[in-house]
Amino acid sequence: MIISYCDIILPKLAQSVRKNGGVNMSELRKDPISGRWVIISVERGKRPTDFVSPSQRKKGGFCPFCPGNEYTTPEEIITFRPSDTKPNSPGWTLRVMPNKFPALQIYGDLSKTGEGIFDKMSGIGAHEVIVETPDHMLSLSTMSLKAVEDVLWAYYLRLTDLRKDRRFKYVLIFKNEGDAAGASLEHSHTQLIALPIIPKLVKEETDSSRSYYDLKERCIFCDVINQEIETRKRVIYENSRYVAIAPFAPRAPFETWILPKKHASNFSPPDNNFSQLAEILQVILKQMDKILDIPPYNFVIHTSPFYDEINDYYHWHIELMPKLTKIAGFEWGSGFYINPTPPEESAKFMREAKI
Repeated sequence: MIISYCDIILPKLAQSVRKNGGVNMSELRKDPISGRWVIISVERGKRPTDFVSPSQRKKGGFCPFCPGNEYTTPEEIITFRPSDTKPNSPGWTLRVMPNKFPALQIYGDLSKTGEGIFDKMSGIGAHEVIVETPDHMLSLSTMSLKAVEDVLWAYYLRLTDLRKDRRFKYVLIFKNEGDAAGASLEHSHTQLIALPIIPKLVKEETDSSRSYYDLKERCIFCDVINQEIETRKRVIYENSRYVAIAPFAPRAPFETWILPKKHASNFSPPDNNFSQLAEILQVILKQMDKILDIPPYNFVIHTSPFYDEINDYYHWHIELMPKLTKIAGFEWGSGFYINPTPPEESAKFMREAKI
């Protein structure tokens, strides 16, 4: 027997939707910045407790990032430590060094060649690790607020230094927290990779933002921020300088963006101060730990490319995404993402988290 979708199944679905006032319909949503479409699959709607993800509680054991094991890592580039302690020895509170297994090499000339219709260039770049704390058991959500500030200062100092290398066009700062998010070591750390090209996703954002500005003479991020603060539906948390929102078209449940309220095109400390950014970042991570049981997550900092750092059209921000769903064939083949939790609901859960 052949079951006709149009004749049998579709009418039953329509009847179910009418009974529930239309609230069970999935939606296609378009991100206004990247132009990316996502599916908000309300029929799969999930609460925080519905997600099964391995908790990222620390287990301990030998760790090359722990004090006393500095000999196992490359020599530090910068470090926050008392003046009476020696480089590459215990006593530090934050440490930055080259990645022992870099994706790109710092030494050499940048050369670009062609192979028929194919383009390639030498694998020149920088790959560094920011070890955020000497305490193996701490994370960004549990360390002191001053320590989180120091982490942000380390990001900024490395960006400022790597900007001087004319071979590099962009530095991507990213964090993988937990095995499911791609971390090979559980000791809290961030990585950065300096690149001789602009990453595709960043270029899509900057190109789209520039087009919007050319049309309206306004920053699209500023417009999004103003609308979200006015409607309050997807605002998670804010302080005087920054706002955290669930984006209108999130790729995954509980995706969160942190943005400066005042226009800023490149990642830098307003008034030489990172305290408010440290506060909002830690609040968001504490909320996620509370409602999602210390989930694995990734975050990235998107900032303007070096060649055009100060501009009116782009707005730097942090994109943070807990690893609660998997990328499968549909996502890979279509470029769509399927998200079972509407951002309005995830923002509400986050706001109500008691931390």
